Amino acid sequence: MGTAYLPSPLHRIAYHFFAFTVPKSNFMFFLDVSPEEASKRIQRARKKREMFENVEKLRQVRVKALSLALTDRWKIINADKSEKEIEAEIRKFL
Repeated sequence: MGTAYLPSPLHRIAYHFFAFTVPKSNFMFFLDVSPEEASKRIQRARKKREMFENVEKLRQVRVKALSLALTDRWKIINADKSEKEIEAEIRKFL
């Protein structure tokens, strides 16, 4: 999913290259966090932020990452919830 940080359409080309060359699992989880929640978590975790860690950039990357997750076998999980709720949802798939 790191390819979502690349410019379009390179992100999609790079994703498909890695998806083709790297082994896949039936247990691929995409933890979908809203840009606002991601920004809050980033601010709590560290003092210095990267250039792509503002709400607008996080929104752009999320759109690209979600589109990639929807093209493959990713299980998309709403990760705006608590760790305990996210873990319970993941366990449902295992």
